[in-house]
Amino acid sequence: MARNRSSRTKKRKKLNIDRGVVHIKSTFNNTIITLSDLDGNTILWASGGTVGYSGSKKSTPYAAQLAADKIAKEALKLGLTRVSIEVKGPGAGREAAIRTIQAAGLVVDSIKDITPIPHNGCRPRRRRRV
Repeated sequence: MARNRSSRTKKRKKLNIDRGVVHIKSTFNNTIITLSDLDGNTILWASGGTVGYSGSKKSTPYAAQLAADKIAKEALKLGLTRVSIEVKGPGAGREAAIRTIQAAGLVVDSIKDITPIPHNGCRPRRRRRV
């Protein structure tokens, strides 16, 4: 006999932590925002695709803003009050996501750019001829 699907959804309980880390990975195609605790364990995540956009619209600052707003509201529901922000990548959604998290009511302790920069590592791809 089939079980009722709605009874299988987990109910989120309030966490006993008040600080977390927001990781913003902004690429040219998407912006992925992950909320983790101080040890790096993922609590929540959202991206341009999970808020309803597909294709090139995922890379817009507005999609990053909606994803950051979703993360911030869920974090406030779970009891988080203070976050540190780590930003990685060259995409368009970096600044919009940071501004949205600050405006949503979370206290931002620090903003750190952890974009990997090669010290003359691998040879880059060829230049595009347009």
